[in-house]
Amino acid sequence: MSDPVQGARRVVGNIVMSLDGYSSGPDDGAGGMGFLLEHATSQQARVHSAGLWAASTTALLGRSNYEGFGYYWPSVADDPAADPLDRSFSRWLSQVEKVVFSRTLREPTWGDSTRVSDDLVGEVGRLRRSEGGDIIVLSSSSIIRALLDADLLDELRISVVPRIVGSGGRLFEDGRPPSSWRLVDTTVFSTGTVGLHLERR
Repeated sequence: MSDPVQGARRVVGNIVMSLDGYSSGPDDGAGGMGFLLEHATSQQARVHSAGLWAASTTALLGRSNYEGFGYYWPSVADDPAADPLDRSFSRWLSQVEKVVFSRTLREPTWGDSTRVSDDLVGEVGRLRRSEGGDIIVLSSSSIIRALLDADLLDELRISVVPRIVGSGGRLFEDGRPPSSWRLVDTTVFSTGTVGLHLERR
């Protein structure tokens, strides 16, 4: 385990996965995300998520999520038909510092965005030592895995949806280095999803 940095910002990985361990399922017309839509669009999940992003002043994203979020969320802020919490999330996401890890993305233009093409470990280490609130990984399994490998993840917020999808992209692939976690809290959602709040020991 790496040595803790005194006063460092927390790095929080937030993601939804299926009962059989997939963070994205097979192609279903929703980018493999169809299995989580009932949970993600529930009011209880909106309220729960708001507590996470409201404490965060930096968001880490991979290219796919950055482009997907950038396509959908900016217009929600001014949509009178949207849920008020969705409008708040849209405004937060447009204004928050966004760090995108990608070798193929062109220079980002959405809000306060920075592209980092390499040295994820060095960049996250620098961010942890800087001033600010939490650093949150928004649904990017590749970044969560890389931070686990580097022992730079302080918390995991995993929502386990009671669905077996059978194939797709796994959150935890074989070959991860061992680590120990402490269960801080659980949330049982009306959809049957179980939210796990874990801290690195």
